[in-house]
Amino acid sequence: MLAYCLEYTEGIQFSRGLCEPDEAAVVVRDLTGALRAWIEIGSPDAARLHRAAKLSPRVVVYTHRDPTQWLRALEGEKIHRADAMELYAVDRRLVASLAGALERRMAFALAVAGGEVFVSLSAATLTGEIRRLTV
Repeated sequence: MLAYCLEYTEGIQFSRGLCEPDEAAVVVRDLTGALRAWIEIGSPDAARLHRAAKLSPRVVVYTHRDPTQWLRALEGEKIHRADAMELYAVDRRLVASLAGALERRMAFALAVAGGEVFVSLSAATLTGEIRRLTV
């Protein structure tokens, strides 16, 4: 949900879920149905990123784990347009705090300023950093 909010634009939608492993978690399509952005959550392998970059003009990944090992695994791998990919590490404490506060139905406000994310839930405001990574 956090990646969806951060990437919100016209044409954004969630994929069909686990039953479609060849799709991104979130995609952006234009009015003709053409893929405009492939948005992944987690730590996709090099083959998945390579395929995504061939299918979409924009590839974005939000990882909530320590990115060190993941980036090391990607080094030297053949990834189409790897330098154009947008890779972000989401503050793990923010993700843990959000997970602990989630309810089935809830309202929240989200703001981003200079790489810092602010999420207001009822009486609490959670903050965390979103850091740009490079392959």
